[in-house]
Amino acid sequence: FRKERAALEHLRGHRNIVTLYGVFTNHYSANGPSRCLLLELLDISVSELLLHSSNQGCSMWMIQHCARDVLEALAFLHHKGYVHADLKPRNILWSAEEECFKLIDFGLSFKEGNQDVKYIQTDGYRAPEAELQNCLAQAGLQSETECTSAVDLWSLGIVLLEMFSGMKLKHTVQSQEWKTNSSAIIDRIFASEGVVNSAIPAYHLRDLIKSMLHCDQGKRASAEKALCSPFFSIPFAPHIEDLVMLPTPVLRLLNVLSDASLQCEEEYEDILEDIREECQKYGPVVSLLIPKENPGKGQVFVEYANAGDSKAAQKMLTGKIFDGKFVVATFYPLSAYKRGYLYQNLL
Repeated sequence: FRKERAALEHLRGHRNIVTLYGVFTNHYSANGPSRCLLLELLDISVSELLLHSSNQGCSMWMIQHCARDVLEALAFLHHKGYVHADLKPRNILWSAEEECFKLIDFGLSFKEGNQDVKYIQTDGYRAPEAELQNCLAQAGLQSETECTSAVDLWSLGIVLLEMFSGMKLKHTVQSQEWKTNSSAIIDRIFASEGVVNSAIPAYHLRDLIKSMLHCDQGKRASAEKALCSPFFSIPFAPHIEDLVMLPTPVLRLLNVLSDASLQCEEEYEDILEDIREECQKYGPVVSLLIPKENPGKGQVFVEYANAGDSKAAQKMLTGKIFDGKFVVATFYPLSAYKRGYLYQNLL
């Protein structure tokens, strides 16, 4: 508790690291009073996103978004001298209010060069040097090589490989074949016929992942260097599945208006008012936009004051019949909406 609290207080203020609001004592715990951390409320984890990807893998937009957010968090905490030491899908969560992924759970974190916890990282995401250290610690022996911030890059490399492939890789990375030639296995995953994304952007991602998965921690890319990968210079658009899974304060309604409704000014104004009235049932509407031309023609964008209201609206409006049509409700990036950037078509 004390160590995690100290780490979060020292790392306070970075948008990609969970915010610590305070501490309190739970006097009703079965084991007596216990100290608890009060953290910001976050949404879906990468672990849950992987479950929903149904072995198809995540979109390149989502992988890029997650990779950049986590690398920026790692670059910051490594600069501060900290090692997270337990990076895995369950410890990367989406913030609906800030539209970014955040790192949580600093229970195993330590100051580089001052590690007081011998057993670090989780099976399947554990770097080779951490595996060796853990084995020696269990035998009561001291490792000659200390674990560094490089262990976090290894874990992230595995997470990104799982997001791309849609597969859990625990048994793969523990196999003898992986230890002999992990690069060949990564190549095989990216060359798989089941992988739709086998184009130039995917090869940039492959090279980025390989740079994080060197067995020699000295050759592993740092977080700052990884952020310079050409993979991050490629603009991707989110898939419709991404916008259903990742909440934001903006709701996007599809299959609501016909072309005829857009052309008749009186009918358009009536529908606009009806939609505003319906959407205000779930919270104050900050703004409402229905473009009459492409991009975004006929889509309805509803900005709420917070993501909690938009989540309630999305749940209640999905499948609702409006003007004889079944409504499709997704979220939409607030940052793109504010810039007036409307996707014409999201596949």
